[in-house]
Amino acid sequence: MSNVDVEKLHNHFLTTIEAANYLRLSPRTLEKMRVTGEGPQFRKLGRRVLYTKGDLDAWAEAQTRKSTSDPGMPPLSC
Repeated sequence: MSNVDVEKLHNHFLTTIEAANYLRLSPRTLEKMRVTGEGPQFRKLGRRVLYTKGDLDAWAEAQTRKSTSDPGMPPLSC
């Protein structure tokens, strides 16, 4: 794998801390959401948990509400 390929791969995936910063959440919030299944999709590569910006954007978009009482869409069943 060339240095360019490694760089693309590195830029494609975000760590929990990077993903939390991207979403303006705490890393602990993302960790809790992983346990409950409420958060964005993630990849588990070995011991690492990684996110893509596309998955983060899709999850954030799905959180859109019209009011504070709007429950939003029901969670997707896997």
